[in-house]
Amino acid sequence: MAESKRDYYEVLGVDKSASDDELKKAYRKLAKKYHPDLNPGDATAEKNFKEVNEAYEILSNKEKRARYDQFGHAGVDPNFGASGGGYGGGFEGFGGFDDLGDIFGSIFGGGFGGGRTRNPNAPRRGNDTSAVINLSFEEAALGCKKDIKFTKIDNCSDCGGTGCEKGTNASSCPVCHGTGRVEQIQRTPFGQIKTQGICNNCNGSGKIIDHPCHTCAGKGRIRHTVQKTVDVPAGIDDGQVINLRGGGDAGINGGPSGDLRVNVNVRPHPIFTRDRYDVYCDIPITFTQAALGDEITVPTLYGNVKFQIHEGTQPGDEFKLRGKGIQRLNYAGKGDQYVKIKVEVPRGLSKDQKEKLKAFETSVGEKNYKEKKSFTDKIKDFLKD
Repeated sequence: MAESKRDYYEVLGVDKSASDDELKKAYRKLAKKYHPDLNPGDATAEKNFKEVNEAYEILSNKEKRARYDQFGHAGVDPNFGASGGGYGGGFEGFGGFDDLGDIFGSIFGGGFGGGRTRNPNAPRRGNDTSAVINLSFEEAALGCKKDIKFTKIDNCSDCGGTGCEKGTNASSCPVCHGTGRVEQIQRTPFGQIKTQGICNNCNGSGKIIDHPCHTCAGKGRIRHTVQKTVDVPAGIDDGQVINLRGGGDAGINGGPSGDLRVNVNVRPHPIFTRDRYDVYCDIPITFTQAALGDEITVPTLYGNVKFQIHEGTQPGDEFKLRGKGIQRLNYAGKGDQYVKIKVEVPRGLSKDQKEKLKAFETSVGEKNYKEKKSFTDKIKDFLKD
């Protein structure tokens, strides 16, 4: 019944002297709060939403508001015989708005009428594209120039990206009038709602090409293979990426090009291994070299160097060549090279060599084998316990 309805000013939370702007502000706040799309399955919110719309539909109309102020609900409800337009007929045109989109467009990202739509002819950035580059260990460590091939999308050179045959121009789509989108009106239990979708006539471009370019078939863009020389910086490592700004797909409608991302693969080296900017290698020497000491040749990324190993060098001993490592990527200075000694025990000795080796072993005392003597003493102490 009409008498059971709450006062419209109370529903909107405003005074009877509220201005049109105050009414609109209060309505927008409450309509957003109770909208069914933001409160799915909430019967109370749905009821409040209807009540708010009904109140604003009356109070936003000067004539209806005057009758309501004089006669109350009886002045605007047809059930009382008054001539005012009641709420029961739906929400069409409610509250001075043509549809819900004027209020909810910002909430639902343009899904309702009144939300902002993207200009189909606005400049857009091109997509990034990728390529792979294979490097030797030395090329990655020292830097180099490398030719690569990859595919990318560029504007058609014949039509300049317009998609039109030379001497012709595209026309505005007659269906969407160049916007690339069309509106549809739907009637729901909550009123009249506008939705927007891509125009099927122009596929969202907003343009119709009557005479398409023969080279690109009207697309304005072509995919082709490109060869490019890449400057590989010294110190790049396996799995890293070289990003070349603007080397990707061409932009759309004059937008900037995307980037070219070059993925780096580094082949293993037969001698060197790498840990960040340091280089490691193992060098085998003979038993005699280890015992007597010797000058050995050590390979590095920058050429061979001579190194004097000391007398009595042990297997696993390691020495460092400062600054013989890899250039630090985008920084000054280099890493170091670490060389580990491997003492190789001779195989396939002759009878005479074996006899001489035994004689040598007999002549060597415990003082020449400190680690062996220390270990023997530990065994003796262990057996005593």
